[in-house]
Order: sequence, then structure tokens, then C-alpha cells
Amino acid sequence: MNNKREIIVGFIVGIIANTFGTLLYILLFSDLSIKETFNAAIAQGHIGSLLALGAILNLVAFFGFLRIKRDQRAKGVMLATLVTALIILTYKLMA
Repeated sequence: MNNKREIIVGFIVGIIANTFGTLLYILLFSDLSIKETFNAAIAQGHIGSLLALGAILNLVAFFGFLRIKRDQRAKGVMLATLVTALIILTYKLMA
């Protein structure tokens, strides 16, 4: 039971890291507002790329958990990254 809880914590950290990474990328590299950047990315078909760039921050969480010997949480971060990849794949196939 404790392992499932640790994986869920890692998954939540992964989703938060991905969201924060995406917003950080937008704030640093876009001249538009966050909403305008998302709308432009959707219109131009680049939302998958934007989410993938945000997922880079998951590397920090993943290796951070491995470094402090929290392997189950690292698995949760990996699951969050895989879910993001599946969302991007689904979006690319539907577009």
C-alpha cells in the first residue's frame, strides 16, 4: 500500500513539474501572454512540442528522487512523463 502512495506522489510531482516547465518555457521564450501562446500553439499545431518542452523539467524530479533513494516516486514521475507522451501522441494522430 505504501508503494502505491509513493508512486501517486511521484505522479503528482511529475504533472506539477511538467506544468511548471511549460509555463516557465512560455514566460522565458514567448513574447505573448500565456493564454495567447497556448492559443497560437493550438492554431499552429505546436501544442505537443510545447508540452514536450515542459516535460524536460521532469528529468530534474526523476533524478532528484533517484538521488535520495525514492525509487517508487521516480516511477511515478516516469508514469507522468509517459502519460504526457501518450497525450502528445494522441494529439498528433488526431491533428
